[in-house]
Amino acid sequence: MKVLDFPLVKLTISFIIGILISYYCHPSLSIAFNILGFSTLLFILFYFLAKRNKKHIPLFGISSNLIAFSIGICVLLIHTDSFDKLNYSHFQKAFDEPHVLTFTLREKLKSNDYNDRYTAIVNNIDQHFMRGKIIVNVQKDSTSNSLIIGNIIRVKTVLQRTPPSKNPNQFDYSRYLADKQIYAQVFCKKSEITISKHIKKDIWYYSGRLHALILKNLEKSNFNPEEMNVALALILGQQQEIAADIIKDYQYSGATHVLSVSGLHVGFIMLFIMFILKPIPNTRKGSAIKLTSILISLAGFAVISGLSPSVLRSVVMFSFVAIGNHLRRSGNIYHTLLVSILLILLFEPYFLFDVGFQLSYLALFFIVWLQPVLAQIWTPKNKIAIYLWNALTVSFAAQIGTLPLCLYYFHQFPGLFFVTNIIILPVLSFIMIAGIIVMLIAIFTNPPLLLVTIFEKSIFILNKMIHYVASFESFVIQDIGFNFYYLISLYLVIITVTIGFKKPNFRIIIVSLLSIILFQLSLIYTKKELSDQTELIVYNAKKRTLISMRKGQNITLFTNDIKKEKGNILNSYLVGSFSTISQTKIVKNTLYFNTQKILIIDSSGVYENKIVPDILILTQSPKLNLDRLLNQIHPKMIIADASNSYSIQKVWKESCLKKNIPFHATAEKGFYKLN
Repeated sequence: MKVLDFPLVKLTISFIIGILISYYCHPSLSIAFNILGFSTLLFILFYFLAKRNKKHIPLFGISSNLIAFSIGICVLLIHTDSFDKLNYSHFQKAFDEPHVLTFTLREKLKSNDYNDRYTAIVNNIDQHFMRGKIIVNVQKDSTSNSLIIGNIIRVKTVLQRTPPSKNPNQFDYSRYLADKQIYAQVFCKKSEITISKHIKKDIWYYSGRLHALILKNLEKSNFNPEEMNVALALILGQQQEIAADIIKDYQYSGATHVLSVSGLHVGFIMLFIMFILKPIPNTRKGSAIKLTSILISLAGFAVISGLSPSVLRSVVMFSFVAIGNHLRRSGNIYHTLLVSILLILLFEPYFLFDVGFQLSYLALFFIVWLQPVLAQIWTPKNKIAIYLWNALTVSFAAQIGTLPLCLYYFHQFPGLFFVTNIIILPVLSFIMIAGIIVMLIAIFTNPPLLLVTIFEKSIFILNKMIHYVASFESFVIQDIGFNFYYLISLYLVIITVTIGFKKPNFRIIIVSLLSIILFQLSLIYTKKELSDQTELIVYNAKKRTLISMRKGQNITLFTNDIKKEKGNILNSYLVGSFSTISQTKIVKNTLYFNTQKILIIDSSGVYENKIVPDILILTQSPKLNLDRLLNQIHPKMIIADASNSYSIQKVWKESCLKKNIPFHATAEKGFYKLN
């Protein structure tokens, strides 16, 4: 049976398209439910027509897909907390001045140098019932942190919206949080908060307590902290305390997926449980016992690991795989994957925009679909060669399937990924089995010293292997420009070429060649589009001035400090615009861009009063009387970069308001772009 002949495939695709339309087009709730009502009426009408005529009516299939599409639109809107009238985002006063907030801690996040960080659920504001998720930042001090998941906290503070990215092509943290339905953060000190004696004991509380108990027993067993943090990531998906240099090694070696609990880890756990249950006969009763044991074990693992989204996704996915095996439908793995996708997105539609969700399902799909094709290229004879070849083909299948998406999001490619996967799989297999045993024992008591030592040393060896591969930094290709055109066209090439290898015929060869031509056209179009572009950007850079002028793919950079001209601020822009810095100059007092005349005044406060500029850029906190200056030169626009002090910018803003001149402060509004 062809995969696309399965009705759920078309329904799932329609459902996903509905989610995408809802996400990018932002329809109102009334429009969405009107579409749902109309599609429901059509569905009912064509259903009864098909039933009466006792034959297939094409319009019934169309109406089924239409109702799936409209459900996708509505599901996303229903799960968008900003549409909830009781969500704190509608209480604007809480963003302007301090109010008493009561919230319950839900999840521990990775701490930074200054704060311990949590996600929390708002209970009320000033005794008014409110709800919604926030991020809580508790300032670190000399006292120990006694907060636990489930604590109900009361504090008087101001809600702060997370600002969008303030430089071009940078990661937009505010958008990332909004996709998780988090619209604000609070910052507080330990002395300012009041912890209720009552603790909300829900599943997250017990999950947190279980995780804390495991951590406590591992510490009592003298587990080396560095290896223990990696162990917690490998087995439980807790990455909060891993050192930055270790994360960098895993990134450069192409093994980042190992630190994030995903299908790989849950798959190991499922195989381990199936191995233990192997003596049970495959009768109807025995099969039911196996399925129940697997589902309970996977659910238990999700609770122990803290119910993180990545773990829940993988647990749901493999639960459906287990159910498919129980029903003797293991051959239809694609259908099993689709059912798990549909179920997950029905309850959490915003997962569709999560990078981990996209990479997990793409990797698994290509392993199932592409790996058999790669495996047929060569048939090894001995067991070692078979193992190496299988590991290599699985690694290549997953990497090929996720390559375009990784380039699109991360703009880098670890060239030695296949070496990493081959050498770490045996060690990782042992670590997963030993880790599960150690963690299970740690729930009840201190694990035996011998077992802990073996587990710790195996992680030490894994880290050393990863570090060795990562040390070949020349194999890590970074700063790869990759846009949406490349993403779509490259996936078309991969899919059509793979189909051509599986079922070669004249038509598919033509389609494959056309997809390759389309990819080449996307390269040509991007280059042509960039060659016609010119833009000037004033960056938001603290304590320094950065201005770039781009013509095509060549950038002239103007700065007050040439030694610091490169960094994350510029890298993201260079990669996103496929550009390079052709020359770097000390910033001048005047610039000309297209027909615009730009005057720049720095800390010296010196300027040519005969110039009548279109734009005035103020940098390095110059001491001047802006009111008098505006009367002299009459600019159309004023820009203040982040090198100016905040107090001076407030005075300038008031002066511009009096004169009705637009004022753009990069520290407040982000970078300024002039086309």
